[in-house]
Amino acid sequence: MKAFLIVGTRPQIIKSAPIIHYATKSKALKLEVIHTGQHYDYEMSKVFFSQFRLSDPVVNLNVGSGSHGHQTADIMVKLEKILVDDKPNCVIVPGDTNSALASALTSVKLGIPVAHVEAGARCYEMHMAEEINRRVIDTISSVLFAVSKMCVLNLKRENVFGNIYISGDTMYDIFLLFQDRFTKSKIIEKIGPKSGYCILTLHRAENVDDVNNLMKMLSSIKEICTKNGLEIVFPMHPRTRKIIEGKIESYRGIIITLPLNYVDMMGLLKEARFIMTDSCGLQKEALWSKVPCITFRDRTEWMETVKLGSNIIAKPKRKSIVSTINNLITNYDRIKEKIISAKNPYGDGTASQKIAKAIESIFTQ
Repeated sequence: MKAFLIVGTRPQIIKSAPIIHYATKSKALKLEVIHTGQHYDYEMSKVFFSQFRLSDPVVNLNVGSGSHGHQTADIMVKLEKILVDDKPNCVIVPGDTNSALASALTSVKLGIPVAHVEAGARCYEMHMAEEINRRVIDTISSVLFAVSKMCVLNLKRENVFGNIYISGDTMYDIFLLFQDRFTKSKIIEKIGPKSGYCILTLHRAENVDDVNNLMKMLSSIKEICTKNGLEIVFPMHPRTRKIIEGKIESYRGIIITLPLNYVDMMGLLKEARFIMTDSCGLQKEALWSKVPCITFRDRTEWMETVKLGSNIIAKPKRKSIVSTINNLITNYDRIKEKIISAKNPYGDGTASQKIAKAIESIFTQ
């Protein structure tokens, strides 16, 4: 049977890499990768194909940036012709991006079953494009691969009709596969933090699109971290860099880098005191790295990390930022000890095998 796996962004490539690797060993499953081009910056996309030793996608739709409507429509128009011509048995979509939504919609309209990887994740913030995308994708998917029991419960509460499987998280698969390389990364020597450091990543619209709000956040973060002798390493997303336009260069104590490849980012995370982020994936990667995480959002999809004590939710406002960082630093040893003993709720590192085998079984009957 033939399946298309469709990606368009850095997190989707990371989620998909172990599935692609496992599929190359399968005699029953022919898996072809299509890239929508949603992330067209090399550091955000192509570098991950190289690092994970993945073959180039069979097609790149080259949709680039644009409004949600434009990007989604462009993918659908370009993808439709490929699906009609090639007629795959199913389409696999990971995550909750515009690429995932457009691919799922196009497929089901053509009568092609959709398998959703990372189904059931919910933060219940309907102003977020990702929340809208994931809920629509789950509703129209035939097969849903959930990373945890909580995600399954979310799907059942919503009366989702597709076949639901607990697969675990493919991001954990890739984390285990590459963890020996993290300590070999030279990123810390390259960027040169001179003392203890923390990591900052910000890219979500609600945090970065208003430049005044973003600068207030950065000022608060810098103030409290500098006061505690911590440098800040800030791998800056292209979206954030474009909005700031050089206004942060005068901030001493903030080390700005380009987006990092997977091994360098995990190597940097492993040695950090803590990470501050609005990324979905880094919340889980911090847990696996045994590093405390502060998430600058009102809610998170990954409440398991909050319940385990590895992840602290902080509103992206000065009072909350300062008090949360202060509390983490004050109680650091206790929090760190709790994280070290925490049990991973996102599977055992075999999610990609479970997903590939399930797809083989379902669509070869």
